[in-house]
Amino acid sequence: MTVLNFSSCFPVDGSFAVGCGILLCLHVHTSVFVWPHFTFSCRLHIVTWNVGTASPPPDVTDLLQLSSQAVDMDMYVIGLQEVNSKIVNFLSDMAFDDPWSTFFMDVLSPLGYIKLSAIRMQGLLLLVFVKHAHVPFIRDIHTHYTRTGLYGYWGNKGGVTIRLSLYGHTICFINCHLPAHIENTDQRLDNCEKILEMQQFEGENVPGVLDHDLLFWFGDLNFRIADHGMHFVRESINKCRYNLLWEKDQLNMAKKKESFLKEFMEGPLQFKPTYKFDLYTDVYDTSGKKRKPAWTDRILWRVKNLCSYVLKEGELPQKEQAVSVTLKNYISHMSYGISDHKPVTGTFGLEMKPFVSVPLVTVNPEGEWNAERDVLISYSTVPKFPSSTWDWIGLYKVTFKHVNDYVTYAWVKDDEISFTEDTNLVYMSANEIPHAGGEFLLCFYSHAFQSVVGISQPFQIQATKISTEKDLAQEDICGMERPYNPESHIEF
Repeated sequence: MTVLNFSSCFPVDGSFAVGCGILLCLHVHTSVFVWPHFTFSCRLHIVTWNVGTASPPPDVTDLLQLSSQAVDMDMYVIGLQEVNSKIVNFLSDMAFDDPWSTFFMDVLSPLGYIKLSAIRMQGLLLLVFVKHAHVPFIRDIHTHYTRTGLYGYWGNKGGVTIRLSLYGHTICFINCHLPAHIENTDQRLDNCEKILEMQQFEGENVPGVLDHDLLFWFGDLNFRIADHGMHFVRESINKCRYNLLWEKDQLNMAKKKESFLKEFMEGPLQFKPTYKFDLYTDVYDTSGKKRKPAWTDRILWRVKNLCSYVLKEGELPQKEQAVSVTLKNYISHMSYGISDHKPVTGTFGLEMKPFVSVPLVTVNPEGEWNAERDVLISYSTVPKFPSSTWDWIGLYKVTFKHVNDYVTYAWVKDDEISFTEDTNLVYMSANEIPHAGGEFLLCFYSHAFQSVVGISQPFQIQATKISTEKDLAQEDICGMERPYNPESHIEF
Protein backbone atom coordinates (compact mmCIF):
# COMPACT_ATOMS: atom_id res chain seq x y z
CA MET A 1 0.00 0.00 0.00
CA THR A 2 1.29 3.40 -0.91
CA VAL A 3 0.75 6.73 0.79
CA LEU A 4 1.50 10.04 -0.90
CA ASN A 5 2.14 12.71 1.70
CA PHE A 6 2.54 16.31 0.53
CA SER A 7 2.66 19.17 3.02
CA SER A 8 3.88 22.69 2.51
CA CYS A 9 3.23 26.16 3.90
CA PHE A 10 2.89 29.39 2.10
CA PRO A 11 2.37 33.18 1.50
CA VAL A 12 1.04 36.41 2.96
CA ASP A 13 0.29 39.81 1.59
CA GLY A 14 0.31 41.98 4.64
CA SER A 15 0.90 42.23 8.35
CA PHE A 16 -1.66 42.00 11.09
CA ALA A 17 -1.66 44.86 13.58
CA VAL A 18 -2.82 43.97 17.06
CA GLY A 19 -3.56 45.94 20.19
CA CYS A 20 -2.77 43.89 23.27
CA GLY A 21 -3.75 44.20 26.88
CA ILE A 22 -5.07 41.58 29.26
CA LEU A 23 -2.78 38.92 30.63
CA LEU A 24 -4.03 35.38 30.87
CA CYS A 25 -2.99 31.84 31.49
CA LEU A 26 -3.70 28.92 29.17
CA HIS A 27 -2.56 25.47 30.09
CA VAL A 28 -2.52 24.25 26.48
CA HIS A 29 -0.28 26.67 24.68
CA THR A 30 2.20 28.10 27.18
CA SER A 31 1.99 29.54 30.61
CA VAL A 32 1.29 33.23 29.90
CA PHE A 33 -0.21 35.12 26.95
CA VAL A 34 -0.94 38.70 26.10
CA TRP A 35 -4.58 38.66 25.10
CA PRO A 36 -5.63 41.01 22.28
CA HIS A 37 -8.64 43.26 22.64
CA PHE A 38 -10.41 41.86 19.57
CA THR A 39 -11.40 38.64 17.86
CA PHE A 40 -10.36 37.49 14.41
CA SER A 41 -12.99 36.14 12.01
CA CYS A 42 -12.26 33.42 9.46
CA ARG A 43 -14.61 31.84 6.94
CA LEU A 44 -13.97 28.14 6.30
CA HIS A 45 -15.54 26.00 3.55
CA ILE A 46 -15.33 22.19 3.84
CA VAL A 47 -16.14 19.81 0.98
CA THR A 48 -16.59 16.06 1.23
CA TRP A 49 -17.23 14.01 -1.89
CA ASN A 50 -16.94 10.36 -2.84
CA VAL A 51 -16.02 10.84 -6.50
CA GLY A 52 -16.27 7.17 -7.48
CA THR A 53 -12.96 7.16 -9.47
CA ALA A 54 -14.37 9.84 -11.82
CA SER A 55 -12.47 12.74 -13.34
CA PRO A 56 -13.18 16.30 -12.15
CA PRO A 57 -16.38 17.94 -13.46
CA PRO A 58 -16.21 20.92 -15.83
CA ASP A 59 -17.33 23.44 -13.21
CA VAL A 60 -17.25 23.71 -9.40
CA THR A 61 -18.60 27.24 -8.95
CA ASP A 62 -21.57 25.99 -6.93
CA LEU A 63 -19.51 23.46 -4.97
CA LEU A 64 -17.00 26.09 -3.82
CA GLN A 65 -19.57 28.92 -3.65
CA LEU A 66 -17.58 31.09 -6.03
CA SER A 67 -20.49 33.15 -7.33
CA SER A 68 -20.07 36.93 -7.18
CA GLN A 69 -22.76 37.16 -4.48
CA ALA A 70 -20.91 34.80 -2.16
CA VAL A 71 -18.63 36.03 0.63
CA ASP A 72 -14.96 35.21 0.02
CA MET A 73 -13.72 32.19 1.93
CA ASP A 74 -10.48 32.40 3.88
CA MET A 75 -9.82 28.67 3.68
CA TYR A 76 -11.01 25.69 1.65
CA VAL A 77 -10.64 22.15 2.97
CA ILE A 78 -11.50 19.49 0.38
CA GLY A 79 -11.83 15.82 1.30
CA LEU A 80 -12.32 13.30 -1.52
CA GLN A 81 -12.87 9.57 -1.36
CA GLU A 82 -12.42 6.95 -4.10
CA VAL A 83 -10.05 9.05 -6.17
CA ASN A 84 -8.88 6.80 -9.02
CA SER A 85 -6.05 4.70 -7.56
CA LYS A 86 -5.59 2.07 -10.24
CA ILE A 87 -1.91 1.24 -10.59
CA VAL A 88 -1.32 3.29 -13.76
CA ASN A 89 -3.06 6.35 -12.33
CA PHE A 90 -1.40 5.98 -8.95
CA LEU A 91 2.12 5.72 -10.37
CA SER A 92 1.46 8.82 -12.45
CA ASP A 93 0.18 10.66 -9.38
CA MET A 94 3.37 9.76 -7.50
CA ALA A 95 5.42 11.69 -10.07
CA PHE A 96 2.98 14.54 -10.68
CA ASP A 97 0.04 16.17 -8.93
CA ASP A 98 -3.07 14.04 -9.27
CA PRO A 99 -5.80 15.38 -11.61
CA TRP A 100 -8.06 16.48 -8.74
CA SER A 101 -5.32 18.47 -6.98
CA THR A 102 -4.33 20.09 -10.27
CA PHE A 103 -7.97 20.87 -11.03
CA PHE A 104 -8.61 22.64 -7.71
CA MET A 105 -5.29 24.52 -7.93
CA ASP A 106 -6.23 25.75 -11.41
CA VAL A 107 -9.57 26.99 -10.07
CA LEU A 108 -8.37 28.59 -6.83
CA SER A 109 -4.88 29.96 -7.52
CA PRO A 110 -6.14 32.79 -9.81
CA LEU A 111 -8.40 33.84 -6.92
CA GLY A 112 -5.51 34.28 -4.49
CA TYR A 113 -5.44 30.84 -2.81
CA ILE A 114 -2.52 28.47 -2.55
CA LYS A 115 -2.40 24.79 -1.75
CA LEU A 116 -1.09 24.85 1.80
CA SER A 117 -0.93 21.12 2.37
CA ALA A 118 -2.20 17.82 0.99
CA ILE A 119 -2.08 14.13 1.83
CA ARG A 120 -3.06 11.14 -0.32
CA MET A 121 -3.64 7.55 0.78
CA GLN A 122 -4.79 5.47 -2.19
CA GLY A 123 -8.30 6.78 -2.94
CA LEU A 124 -8.39 9.24 -0.01
CA LEU A 125 -7.24 12.79 -0.76
CA LEU A 126 -7.25 15.80 1.58
CA LEU A 127 -6.39 19.31 0.36
CA VAL A 128 -6.11 22.61 2.25
CA PHE A 129 -6.15 25.93 0.38
CA VAL A 130 -5.76 29.33 2.05
CA LYS A 131 -5.73 32.99 1.09
CA HIS A 132 -2.24 34.47 0.78
CA ALA A 133 -2.75 36.86 3.70
CA HIS A 134 -3.11 34.05 6.25
CA VAL A 135 -0.08 31.96 5.30
CA PRO A 136 2.51 33.60 7.62
CA PHE A 137 0.18 32.96 10.55
CA ILE A 138 -0.20 29.24 9.84
CA ARG A 139 2.47 27.08 11.45
CA ASP A 140 3.21 23.56 12.67
CA ILE A 141 1.67 21.84 9.67
CA HIS A 142 1.70 18.06 9.96
CA THR A 143 -0.03 15.21 8.16
CA HIS A 144 -0.91 11.68 9.17
CA TYR A 145 -2.84 8.67 7.91
CA THR A 146 -4.44 5.53 9.33
CA ARG A 147 -5.20 2.42 7.29
CA THR A 148 -8.18 0.36 8.41
CA GLY A 149 -8.79 -1.85 5.34
CA LEU A 150 -7.82 -5.53 5.66
CA TYR A 151 -7.29 -5.23 9.42
CA GLY A 152 -5.10 -2.15 9.06
CA TYR A 153 -2.87 -3.41 6.23
CA TRP A 154 -4.66 -1.76 3.29
CA GLY A 155 -5.51 1.88 2.69
CA ASN A 156 -8.73 1.60 0.72
CA LYS A 157 -10.46 2.56 3.97
CA GLY A 158 -9.20 4.72 6.81
CA GLY A 159 -8.43 8.36 7.45
CA VAL A 160 -6.01 11.07 6.32
CA THR A 161 -5.32 14.10 8.49
CA ILE A 162 -3.85 17.59 8.25
CA ARG A 163 -3.27 19.60 11.41
CA LEU A 164 -1.97 23.14 11.81
CA SER A 165 -1.84 26.17 14.04
CA LEU A 166 -3.91 29.14 12.78
CA TYR A 167 -3.11 32.42 14.57
CA GLY A 168 -1.94 30.29 17.48
CA HIS A 169 -5.00 28.01 17.67
CA THR A 170 -4.63 24.32 16.89
CA ILE A 171 -6.97 22.92 14.20
CA CYS A 172 -7.19 19.40 12.85
CA PHE A 173 -8.98 18.11 9.72
CA ILE A 174 -9.73 14.40 9.20
CA ASN A 175 -11.08 12.95 5.96
CA CYS A 176 -12.38 9.39 6.42
CA HIS A 177 -13.77 6.56 4.34
CA LEU A 178 -15.32 3.98 6.66
CA PRO A 179 -16.60 0.44 5.91
CA ALA A 180 -19.77 0.11 3.85
CA HIS A 181 -23.07 -1.80 4.32
CA ILE A 182 -25.83 -1.31 6.86
CA GLU A 183 -24.77 -4.21 9.10
CA ASN A 184 -21.24 -2.85 9.70
CA THR A 185 -22.07 -0.09 12.20
CA ASP A 186 -19.84 -1.53 14.93
CA GLN A 187 -16.91 -1.81 12.53
CA ARG A 188 -17.40 1.80 11.45
CA LEU A 189 -17.42 2.95 15.06
CA ASP A 190 -14.34 0.89 15.90
CA ASN A 191 -12.50 2.33 12.90
CA CYS A 192 -13.32 5.96 13.62
CA GLU A 193 -12.44 5.57 17.31
CA LYS A 194 -9.10 4.10 16.30
CA ILE A 195 -8.43 6.97 13.88
CA LEU A 196 -9.39 9.64 16.42
CA GLU A 197 -7.44 8.20 19.33
CA MET A 198 -4.39 6.58 17.76
CA GLN A 199 -3.03 9.25 15.41
CA GLN A 200 -0.01 11.03 16.87
CA PHE A 201 1.97 13.74 15.10
CA GLU A 202 5.72 14.35 15.16
CA GLY A 203 6.95 17.20 17.30
CA GLU A 204 7.26 17.78 21.02
CA ASN A 205 4.37 20.20 21.46
CA VAL A 206 1.98 18.88 18.81
CA PRO A 207 -1.23 17.60 20.42
CA GLY A 208 -3.06 14.41 19.59
CA VAL A 209 -6.15 14.60 17.37
CA LEU A 210 -8.63 15.01 20.23
CA ASP A 211 -6.47 17.62 21.98
CA HIS A 212 -6.81 20.23 19.22
CA ASP A 213 -8.78 23.40 19.88
CA LEU A 214 -10.91 22.60 16.82
CA LEU A 215 -11.42 19.27 15.13
CA PHE A 216 -13.32 18.78 11.87
CA TRP A 217 -14.22 15.19 10.97
CA PHE A 218 -15.82 14.47 7.60
CA GLY A 219 -15.93 12.05 4.69
CA ASP A 220 -17.88 9.08 3.40
CA LEU A 221 -18.63 7.78 6.87
CA ASN A 222 -21.03 5.21 5.39
CA PHE A 223 -23.61 5.30 8.20
CA ARG A 224 -27.04 4.16 7.00
CA ILE A 225 -30.70 4.49 7.99
CA ALA A 226 -31.67 1.53 10.16
CA ASP A 227 -35.01 -0.25 10.64
CA HIS A 228 -37.14 1.75 8.17
CA GLY A 229 -37.95 -0.03 4.93
CA MET A 230 -37.24 1.24 1.43
CA HIS A 231 -40.83 2.46 0.83
CA PHE A 232 -40.97 4.54 4.03
CA VAL A 233 -37.53 6.06 3.41
CA ARG A 234 -38.30 7.05 -0.17
CA GLU A 235 -41.72 8.43 0.71
CA SER A 236 -40.23 10.53 3.49
CA ILE A 237 -37.63 11.89 1.06
CA ASN A 238 -40.19 12.61 -1.66
CA LYS A 239 -42.27 14.61 0.83
CA CYS A 240 -39.13 16.36 2.22
CA ARG A 241 -39.93 14.99 5.66
CA TYR A 242 -36.31 14.21 6.43
CA ASN A 243 -36.87 14.56 10.18
CA LEU A 244 -38.78 11.26 10.14
CA LEU A 245 -35.49 9.54 9.28
CA TRP A 246 -33.11 11.29 11.68
CA GLU A 247 -33.87 9.11 14.68
CA LYS A 248 -32.85 5.94 12.82
CA ASP A 249 -29.74 7.42 11.25
CA GLN A 250 -26.95 5.19 12.57
CA LEU A 251 -24.58 8.07 13.30
CA ASN A 252 -27.24 9.98 15.24
CA MET A 253 -27.99 6.81 17.20
CA ALA A 254 -24.29 6.24 17.92
CA LYS A 255 -23.78 9.82 19.17
CA LYS A 256 -26.25 9.11 21.97
CA LYS A 257 -24.38 6.00 23.11
CA GLU A 258 -20.68 6.34 22.28
CA SER A 259 -18.81 8.63 24.66
CA PHE A 260 -16.13 9.59 22.12
CA LEU A 261 -18.82 10.96 19.78
CA LYS A 262 -20.88 12.96 22.27
CA GLU A 263 -18.84 16.16 21.94
CA PHE A 264 -19.12 16.20 18.14
CA MET A 265 -21.64 18.55 16.59
CA GLU A 266 -23.37 18.44 13.23
CA GLY A 267 -25.79 20.66 11.41
CA PRO A 268 -29.36 19.46 10.74
CA LEU A 269 -29.74 17.03 7.84
CA GLN A 270 -32.12 19.23 5.90
CA PHE A 271 -31.11 17.87 2.52
CA LYS A 272 -31.78 14.62 0.69
CA PRO A 273 -29.70 11.59 1.63
CA THR A 274 -26.62 11.76 -0.59
CA TYR A 275 -26.32 8.06 -1.51
CA LYS A 276 -26.99 6.13 -3.75
CA PHE A 277 -27.81 7.76 -7.11
CA ASP A 278 -27.75 6.62 -10.71
CA LEU A 279 -24.92 8.43 -12.47
CA TYR A 280 -25.68 11.89 -13.88
CA THR A 281 -29.18 11.92 -12.36
CA ASP A 282 -30.95 12.81 -9.14
CA VAL A 283 -32.67 9.41 -9.20
CA TYR A 284 -31.92 6.96 -6.40
CA ASP A 285 -30.44 3.57 -7.25
CA THR A 286 -32.46 1.69 -9.89
CA SER A 287 -29.95 -1.16 -10.26
CA GLY A 288 -30.66 -4.66 -9.08
CA LYS A 289 -29.12 -3.86 -5.68
CA LYS A 290 -31.56 -0.97 -5.06
CA ARG A 291 -29.55 0.44 -2.15
CA LYS A 292 -31.61 2.22 0.47
CA PRO A 293 -30.85 5.99 0.46
CA ALA A 294 -28.61 7.18 3.30
CA TRP A 295 -26.72 10.21 4.59
CA THR A 296 -23.32 8.59 4.14
CA ASP A 297 -21.46 11.86 3.53
CA ARG A 298 -21.13 13.99 6.65
CA ILE A 299 -19.27 16.91 8.23
CA LEU A 300 -18.92 17.10 12.02
CA TRP A 301 -16.87 19.30 14.31
CA ARG A 302 -15.71 19.43 17.90
CA VAL A 303 -14.59 22.44 19.94
CA LYS A 304 -12.30 21.62 22.80
CA ASN A 305 -13.47 22.99 26.12
CA LEU A 306 -10.78 25.67 26.00
CA CYS A 307 -11.41 28.27 28.64
CA SER A 308 -9.15 31.10 29.75
CA TYR A 309 -9.00 32.81 33.06
CA VAL A 310 -8.81 36.58 32.70
CA LEU A 311 -6.68 37.94 35.49
CA LYS A 312 -7.53 41.44 36.73
CA GLU A 313 -6.48 42.80 40.06
CA GLY A 314 -9.24 42.58 42.62
CA GLU A 315 -11.48 40.40 40.43
CA LEU A 316 -12.22 36.69 40.51
CA PRO A 317 -11.26 34.71 37.37
CA GLN A 318 -14.02 34.51 34.80
CA LYS A 319 -14.19 32.08 31.92
CA GLU A 320 -13.90 33.20 28.33
CA GLN A 321 -14.11 30.99 25.26
CA ALA A 322 -11.03 31.42 23.05
CA VAL A 323 -12.53 29.87 19.91
CA SER A 324 -16.09 29.67 18.65
CA VAL A 325 -17.59 28.03 15.56
CA THR A 326 -20.77 29.03 13.75
CA LEU A 327 -22.24 26.83 11.04
CA LYS A 328 -23.33 29.12 8.19
CA ASN A 329 -24.76 26.39 5.96
CA TYR A 330 -24.72 22.62 5.57
CA ILE A 331 -25.97 21.45 2.19
CA SER A 332 -25.68 18.88 -0.56
CA HIS A 333 -25.14 19.69 -4.22
CA MET A 334 -27.56 17.72 -6.35
CA SER A 335 -26.33 19.03 -9.71
CA TYR A 336 -23.13 16.95 -9.62
CA GLY A 337 -23.63 13.48 -11.06
CA ILE A 338 -20.18 12.05 -11.80
CA SER A 339 -20.52 9.47 -9.00
CA ASP A 340 -23.26 7.72 -7.05
CA HIS A 341 -22.69 10.15 -4.15
CA LYS A 342 -23.66 13.81 -4.06
CA PRO A 343 -21.06 16.15 -2.54
CA VAL A 344 -21.76 17.81 0.79
CA THR A 345 -20.37 21.16 1.94
CA GLY A 346 -20.30 23.02 5.23
CA THR A 347 -19.44 26.70 5.57
CA PHE A 348 -18.24 27.81 8.99
CA GLY A 349 -17.48 31.11 10.67
CA LEU A 350 -14.57 30.88 13.10
CA GLU A 351 -14.15 33.55 15.78
CA MET A 352 -10.87 33.49 17.66
CA LYS A 353 -8.61 35.70 19.70
CA PRO A 354 -5.29 35.61 17.82
CA PHE A 355 -2.28 34.50 19.85
CA VAL A 356 -0.06 35.15 16.80
CA SER A 357 -0.46 38.57 15.23
CA VAL A 358 2.91 39.52 13.69
CA PRO A 359 4.68 37.59 10.89
CA LEU A 360 8.03 36.11 11.87
CA VAL A 361 9.67 37.69 8.82
CA THR A 362 8.92 40.87 6.86
CA VAL A 363 10.22 40.67 3.29
CA ASN A 364 10.18 43.34 0.56
CA PRO A 365 11.66 44.03 -2.88
CA GLU A 366 14.05 46.99 -2.99
CA GLY A 367 13.79 49.54 -5.78
CA GLU A 368 12.59 48.91 -9.33
CA TRP A 369 12.91 45.37 -10.63
CA ASN A 370 13.75 44.28 -14.17
CA ALA A 371 16.02 41.73 -15.84
CA GLU A 372 18.67 44.26 -16.85
CA ARG A 373 20.42 44.31 -13.48
CA ASP A 374 20.76 42.39 -10.24
CA VAL A 375 17.98 43.13 -7.76
CA LEU A 376 17.83 43.40 -3.98
CA ILE A 377 15.52 41.93 -1.33
CA SER A 378 15.34 43.24 2.22
CA TYR A 379 14.02 41.25 5.14
CA SER A 380 13.82 41.58 8.90
CA THR A 381 12.94 39.00 11.52
CA VAL A 382 11.39 39.01 14.96
CA PRO A 383 13.85 38.67 17.88
CA LYS A 384 15.30 35.20 18.41
CA PHE A 385 14.09 33.98 15.01
CA PRO A 386 15.80 30.60 14.36
CA SER A 387 17.68 31.42 11.14
CA SER A 388 19.17 28.60 9.08
CA THR A 389 21.55 28.27 6.13
CA TRP A 390 18.68 26.39 4.46
CA ASP A 391 16.28 29.35 4.58
CA TRP A 392 15.40 30.75 1.15
CA ILE A 393 13.36 33.48 -0.49
CA GLY A 394 11.28 32.53 -3.51
CA LEU A 395 10.03 34.75 -6.32
CA TYR A 396 6.48 33.79 -7.29
CA LYS A 397 3.85 34.91 -9.75
CA VAL A 398 0.83 36.25 -7.85
CA THR A 399 -1.19 33.28 -9.12
CA PHE A 400 1.25 30.68 -7.79
CA LYS A 401 -0.26 27.35 -6.78
CA HIS A 402 1.95 25.99 -4.00
CA VAL A 403 5.28 26.60 -2.25
CA ASN A 404 7.33 24.82 -4.94
CA ASP A 405 5.70 26.83 -7.74
CA TYR A 406 8.40 29.51 -7.69
CA VAL A 407 10.03 31.24 -10.66
CA THR A 408 13.40 31.40 -8.94
CA TYR A 409 14.84 31.70 -5.44
CA ALA A 410 17.82 32.92 -3.42
CA TRP A 411 19.47 31.21 -0.47
CA VAL A 412 19.23 33.70 2.38
CA LYS A 413 22.74 33.14 3.74
CA ASP A 414 24.63 32.38 0.51
CA ASP A 415 23.23 35.39 -1.35
CA GLU A 416 23.32 37.85 1.53
CA ILE A 417 25.29 41.01 0.78
CA SER A 418 24.80 43.05 3.97
CA PHE A 419 23.02 43.08 7.26
CA THR A 420 22.36 45.37 10.17
CA GLU A 421 20.69 44.83 13.51
CA ASP A 422 17.30 45.47 11.89
CA THR A 423 17.56 44.58 8.20
CA ASN A 424 19.26 42.07 5.91
CA LEU A 425 19.86 42.47 2.17
CA VAL A 426 19.91 39.56 -0.27
CA TYR A 427 20.60 39.83 -3.99
CA MET A 428 19.06 37.97 -6.90
CA SER A 429 20.93 37.76 -10.20
CA ALA A 430 19.52 39.57 -13.24
CA ASN A 431 19.87 36.30 -15.15
CA GLU A 432 17.14 34.82 -13.00
CA ILE A 433 14.57 37.61 -13.34
CA PRO A 434 11.77 37.04 -15.90
CA HIS A 435 12.21 39.36 -18.89
CA ALA A 436 8.48 39.29 -19.62
CA GLY A 437 7.78 41.06 -16.34
CA GLY A 438 4.44 40.99 -14.56
CA GLU A 439 3.09 40.92 -11.01
CA PHE A 440 5.00 38.88 -8.44
CA LEU A 441 5.40 38.11 -4.73
CA LEU A 442 8.35 37.23 -2.50
CA CYS A 443 7.99 34.47 0.10
CA PHE A 444 10.45 33.68 2.89
CA TYR A 445 10.64 29.93 3.54
CA SER A 446 11.94 28.91 6.97
CA HIS A 447 13.74 25.60 7.31
CA ALA A 448 13.12 25.55 11.08
CA PHE A 449 9.36 26.03 10.68
CA GLN A 450 9.09 24.11 7.40
CA SER A 451 6.78 26.81 6.07
CA VAL A 452 6.53 30.24 4.56
CA VAL A 453 6.82 32.72 7.44
CA GLY A 454 6.81 35.98 5.49
CA ILE A 455 5.37 37.26 2.23
CA SER A 456 5.64 40.59 0.47
CA GLN A 457 2.95 42.73 -1.04
CA PRO A 458 2.49 42.12 -4.79
CA PHE A 459 4.90 44.17 -6.91
CA GLN A 460 5.68 44.72 -10.58
CA ILE A 461 8.70 43.51 -12.51
CA GLN A 462 9.17 45.70 -15.55
CA ALA A 463 9.31 43.95 -18.92
CA THR A 464 12.53 44.21 -20.94
CA LYS A 465 13.14 43.82 -24.67
CA ILE A 466 14.44 40.33 -25.34
CA SER A 467 13.80 37.50 -27.76
CA THR A 468 11.11 34.89 -27.21
CA GLU A 469 13.74 32.19 -26.86
CA LYS A 470 15.40 34.03 -23.96
CA ASP A 471 12.02 34.68 -22.36
CA LEU A 472 11.38 30.96 -22.22
CA ALA A 473 14.86 30.25 -20.91
CA GLN A 474 14.53 32.83 -18.16
CA GLU A 475 11.26 31.34 -16.89
CA ASP A 476 12.64 27.81 -16.73
CA ILE A 477 15.82 27.99 -14.71
CA CYS A 478 16.42 24.29 -14.82
CA GLY A 479 20.12 24.39 -13.92
CA MET A 480 19.44 25.47 -10.33
CA GLU A 481 19.44 23.10 -7.38
CA ARG A 482 15.92 23.20 -5.96
CA PRO A 483 15.46 23.74 -2.22
CA TYR A 484 14.69 20.47 -0.48
CA ASN A 485 11.27 20.43 1.15
CA PRO A 486 11.23 17.51 3.61
CA GLU A 487 7.46 17.90 4.12
CA SER A 488 6.86 16.61 0.58
CA HIS A 489 7.57 12.93 0.33
CA ILE A 490 6.16 9.56 -0.57
CA GLU A 491 5.63 6.83 2.00
CA PHE A 492 5.20 3.16 1.27
